[in-house]
Amino acid sequence: MRCAKHLFPMAAAAMMVLAYPSESAAQTPPNVLIVGQIAEPQSLDPHAVTAVNDFRILMNVYDGLVRYADGTLEVEPALAESWEVSEDGLTYRFELRDGVTFHDGAPLNAEAVKFNFDRMLDEEHPYHDTGPFPLSFFFSAIENVEAVDELTVEFTLSEPYAPFLSNLAYPTGLIVSPAAVEQHGEDFGRNPSGTGAYRFEEWASNQRVVVTRNEDYWGGAPELEAVVFRPITDANTRVAEMLSGGLDLMVEVPPDAMNDFRQADDFQVYEQAGPHLWFLILNMREGPFTEKAARQAVNYAIDKQTLVEDVLQGTADVASGPIAPAFAWAYNEELEPYPYDPERARQLLEEAGYEGDTVTFYVTEGGSGMLDPVAMGTAIQADLAEVGMNVEIETYEWNTFLDRVNPGLEGKADMAEMAWMTNDPDTLPFLTLRTEAFPESGGFNSGYYSNEEVDELLNQARASTDPEERAELYRQMQEIVYEDAPWAFIANWKQGAVTTAAVQNFGLQPSFFLMLHDVTKQ
Repeated sequence: MRCAKHLFPMAAAAMMVLAYPSESAAQTPPNVLIVGQIAEPQSLDPHAVTAVNDFRILMNVYDGLVRYADGTLEVEPALAESWEVSEDGLTYRFELRDGVTFHDGAPLNAEAVKFNFDRMLDEEHPYHDTGPFPLSFFFSAIENVEAVDELTVEFTLSEPYAPFLSNLAYPTGLIVSPAAVEQHGEDFGRNPSGTGAYRFEEWASNQRVVVTRNEDYWGGAPELEAVVFRPITDANTRVAEMLSGGLDLMVEVPPDAMNDFRQADDFQVYEQAGPHLWFLILNMREGPFTEKAARQAVNYAIDKQTLVEDVLQGTADVASGPIAPAFAWAYNEELEPYPYDPERARQLLEEAGYEGDTVTFYVTEGGSGMLDPVAMGTAIQADLAEVGMNVEIETYEWNTFLDRVNPGLEGKADMAEMAWMTNDPDTLPFLTLRTEAFPESGGFNSGYYSNEEVDELLNQARASTDPEERAELYRQMQEIVYEDAPWAFIANWKQGAVTTAAVQNFGLQPSFFLMLHDVTKQ
């Protein structure tokens, strides 16, 4: 753990206050924002993590070459002032902002950008072992990165790659300080340095991550003196902290608390639809779900409408496939969600030869985009019992859960909860449904789904420069995956957050990130 030597006064005050989180609503110090997160971050190295829980911190400490414009998933300049794309779609040349420095004082230049991508993609790079780099898939089309001059960097791709700019705006594309990586090596994730609006100050395990105002930020220094991110896994505890004055901002609000906050004058409720999917990964390598009929049975057996109306209290819609409707241009509107049909589920289980074997179901206590996972898991268990499935739940803390699920379910579980929030319709299926995305190959296909036609459609779609052709390829992919049912498609979430009345200029983003540069606290 890195202990801060020079905390700004407000950050120090925030830490003193946190020892007494429930004395009064006036306890959070002025000009310091206290944020209630759903878990401890895994790392503060943007290249090494996958969870939105971590991204919410990282997007305030680092910048990418580009970023998502406020309120959209459209790309706009960030560290790069401008860029050009060759006619064949294989070369991207970026012109960097002059005079930008990392928090450790090192200059932001083309060589620093090259270092970042070489570190992720080149196994021979001297700092490749500071990984893992689980989302380096995003940049697999990069063939070469060249520092043309001090402020010009050029990417050469092996093939046209439609999501490239969008992926550069995602946290995996954030630019870290090469000097800090060289200094801290494998401990860089505990000692981050970026160019963002806030500087890393302290990480006290299971207590807080503190970031303080970057007075030299190229986009103008934020008004807040500091932001303190507190990991509070239990949803009821987060609500209690918010009500008692221990928090200024709370994310992933439990559905049953949303109406209470709406009716309270001292709080502001925010909601934002986005590209989110909550689903069950089904183990196709062993156990009952090697049979398509059994996988389809699970989809018919779960009363998803009751889940979104009663458990999630209207904060989500029923999902119909592997691409969220937020990606309207690529979403297949002809696919209707699997209806709730217990009798059809029983017939399919009989067809699959299921004879009552125990089904092990991994459930998490909470995590990025996981909604109300324990209650949802319990309701799903009851629905499956109704059609004759013997389901046993194993519950884990979020980071432990990821450590068990991401390497694959083989030998461990038959199904697991999962949620993804993505930036492009390519991301989730490419990282989780391709044959080449099996965990042993570095992907997140934890259920081992494999369909050559799906593989080909996904490869064609990401290489297509024609938006209409690309959309049609995704629609075809969705039809096949819907029929194969490697997952149980459950819900698309409308994210929520609550702030105190003192917090101003805050808004949720469709990316699900927290962007705090413009936030103030009265």
